[in-house]
Amino acid sequence: MLRRTLIAVSAALMASAVVAQDIKPRLIRFGYGLNEQSNQGRASRYFAEQVEKLSGGKMKVRAIGNSALGPDVQMQQALIGGAQEMMVGSSATLVGTTKEMALWDTPFLFNTGKEADAVLDGPIGQKVLDKLPEKGLVGLVYWENGFRNLTNSKRPVTKFEDLDGIKLRVMQNNVYLDSFKLLGANAVPMPFSELFGALETKAVDGQENPFNTILSSKFYEVQKYLSVTNHVYSPWVMMASKKWWDTLSKAEQKVLIDAAKASRDFERKDTRAEAAKAVADLKAKGMQVNELPAAEVARMRDKLTHINASIGVTVGMPLWNETRDALAAMRK
Repeated sequence: MLRRTLIAVSAALMASAVVAQDIKPRLIRFGYGLNEQSNQGRASRYFAEQVEKLSGGKMKVRAIGNSALGPDVQMQQALIGGAQEMMVGSSATLVGTTKEMALWDTPFLFNTGKEADAVLDGPIGQKVLDKLPEKGLVGLVYWENGFRNLTNSKRPVTKFEDLDGIKLRVMQNNVYLDSFKLLGANAVPMPFSELFGALETKAVDGQENPFNTILSSKFYEVQKYLSVTNHVYSPWVMMASKKWWDTLSKAEQKVLIDAAKASRDFERKDTRAEAAKAVADLKAKGMQVNELPAAEVARMRDKLTHINASIGVTVGMPLWNETRDALAAMRK
């Protein structure tokens, strides 16, 4: 009995030593767009801590925020080329690379964060991530950016007609461009890194982002009106360069996958807690907040019906129908 125990302990120690040998000292550049004080910044630091802990201090993540490594599209290209190791960024800026990512741009797709979690973390979300490697990227997990809302410096938006003539910054993504043009806005595609300056100089009148981003980016300094529309649930995607990923051992990849999942759970909890109090904080900082009535939300949704149909064609009807069916089953 003692001999069997000693053999088992010895085998476990040998296995542990093999895993340790499979983890090498590495410095990983991890880029993100928001500032260090944002929900994105906090979750990036948490991810770095988890990687260091799970690798026994061998793998270190250098989290670099504030778009210092470039806007999302530029970082994506750096990952594809192998010039940068990892990043987290908007799914919307990936659509030009992987068309299936357009699924997450569907206006009014999700009603709640719980619905979003179930679809993103389930087989549908994985199917979309599985399209990234052929483009030179490896998708690990989805973080929450959140439900997007409108701000502008001209007037409250109480119905979509109020958007008429407002120069609205949108992401560099055709679904966002087409959706807001249909709703009457003058949609202007622009990298996030240029947005605050454009709002300050009145190059654009407004923008749309989740509460957390509006708060952490201090848009309240250059925007007066916040209209709660919840028009799109917007996820962030944590990714690695496939060129770099393929050089890692299985043990190193497992460290990053486990740390990514832990950071996803941390980030969602943190983001939702902050979002719950962000509206009060924004009001306290002088923003005039109005909620779009349910009837006006329905009018907006109806106006965008053919956008949804075009997304179905873009991502493929099997994926589109699977998503709609999953949501319908959840809502029963």
